[in-house]
Amino acid sequence: MLFTDRGDAGRQLAQHLEHLRGADVTVLGLPRGGVPVAFEVAASLGAPLDVIVVRKLGVPFEPECAFGAIGEGGARVVDSTIWRTGLTEVEVATVEARARAELSRRVRLLRGGRPPAPLDGRTAVIVDDGIATGATARAACRVARLRGAARVVVAAPVGPQDTVASLRHDADEVICAHVPASLLAVGEWYADFTQTTDEDVRALLDKAALTRPGPAAGRHPGQPGDRA
Repeated sequence: MLFTDRGDAGRQLAQHLEHLRGADVTVLGLPRGGVPVAFEVAASLGAPLDVIVVRKLGVPFEPECAFGAIGEGGARVVDSTIWRTGLTEVEVATVEARARAELSRRVRLLRGGRPPAPLDGRTAVIVDDGIATGATARAACRVARLRGAARVVVAAPVGPQDTVASLRHDADEVICAHVPASLLAVGEWYADFTQTTDEDVRALLDKAALTRPGPAAGRHPGQPGDRA
């Protein structure tokens, strides 16, 4: 246990992202738990905060196995290995239609009509409260690139060594404040890992949009983060 809560984790993570200060950065929190962490990162960097809503396209008989992902603005990524799943075109279309409907619902719920932050030519910093398998972060990387991000950085307070290493293929930079050899559950690293609600996410997005806070004062410098 190294973090009091997600806010504390975000402040610790922000210390490892100082090299991005002054760059054309947009901080993107993965709903829901990644948004409180991302809020602190965005506040520290003086960068805009947004969410990046993605949906994995899962194999119907093995939902944890994803063959692609979709995101806002019609972003769609399908793995070249989809043929191994044995899915027909009709089955793929059915999975995607259901995922697209859920994606639209989540976007409306979280954004409340606010348009997505532009990513064209910018550095997209994708933030979660922890990395386990990396599947969601990987999908978010692909969607961010399809939305025009010039550079993609994945940042999290904690992530296991093997997953952090594997994300090198999807992100230009992967930064974790702590990189243990193994990680059983992200929540074990938090004293308070209370579930983040949709209302929490909307409130943080509203606050960030209204204040666009600059770099926070009084932060203590930390040791350089592990980068992959």
